[in-house]
Amino acid sequence: MNRRPLGRSELVIEPLVLGGNVFGWTVDEKKGFDILDAYVAEGFTAIDTAEGYPNWVPGNPPGMSETIIGKWLKERGNRDKVHIFTKVNSAKHPGGLKADAIKESVEASLKRLQTDYIDLYFSHWPDAEASHEETLEAYDVLMRAGKVRTIGASNYTTEMLKEAQQTAIIKSLQRYEVVQPRYNLYDRAEFEALRNYLVTNEVGAIVYYSLASGFLTGKYRSEADFGQSPRGGGAKQYLDEKGHKILVALDQVAGELDASPAEVALAWLVAQEGVSAPIASATSVDQVKSLGRGVRLELSDEANRLLTDAGA
Repeated sequence: MNRRPLGRSELVIEPLVLGGNVFGWTVDEKKGFDILDAYVAEGFTAIDTAEGYPNWVPGNPPGMSETIIGKWLKERGNRDKVHIFTKVNSAKHPGGLKADAIKESVEASLKRLQTDYIDLYFSHWPDAEASHEETLEAYDVLMRAGKVRTIGASNYTTEMLKEAQQTAIIKSLQRYEVVQPRYNLYDRAEFEALRNYLVTNEVGAIVYYSLASGFLTGKYRSEADFGQSPRGGGAKQYLDEKGHKILVALDQVAGELDASPAEVALAWLVAQEGVSAPIASATSVDQVKSLGRGVRLELSDEANRLLTDAGA
């Protein structure tokens, strides 16, 4: 399994990041520990969360996902063996990327995670009220203090990223080494608009919605299937002609390789130029093992073309 560098940073990871958005939502603490244990046992190290995961669940305290991961880190005593990624400005608050907001948020995240540093800290959403200079200066303070190793930008357009990187050069600040855009067999525009810039400037990409809200697992083929999961409704947007073509292609390649559609969808992502790793969440140990098989699966050029053309 080829490990991949994240931009020009010192971070090098395997081509899979475990999504922590389900912890505290469809996965409780006990099951979360089992999933995290299985993930590490499979040889992976990178875990993605955010201060806002899963704040959409009524009654949840802030950062429940971070809290569960933090308890696991403390109980297992393995902080130095994993990479923890988290995010600030998850609620898209005006001023959420201003210096004071970042300072307050990082301390809360560190406390919940029960650690004294974060490997990769993302601006979760852009903030029109905070200048790139103020945000990057705040991150620079954190990095000099050893609280953050590397920074990234999630949901930034190419223009936003260019402006931020230019600011970093002019002001002698740390640049964003990683982006986190949406990308999967169906949703391609956001990442593909960024790709040339990322590849040319050696910026890593950890892509989310890798399985299109579960649609690319193949279990949601009609609205009648949505009841299989609390997340099922998110697949509704993909039930169209393009989605059908993608499922047909996934079924064909999966049958040829004796794999599941989800495994093939992940294999396609890992093979795309500019992708450092996909983020994928799991609600069982069996799903973790399937994710591992997916990112280790090698597609033929013909299979890659078939899948690419299906979602074009």
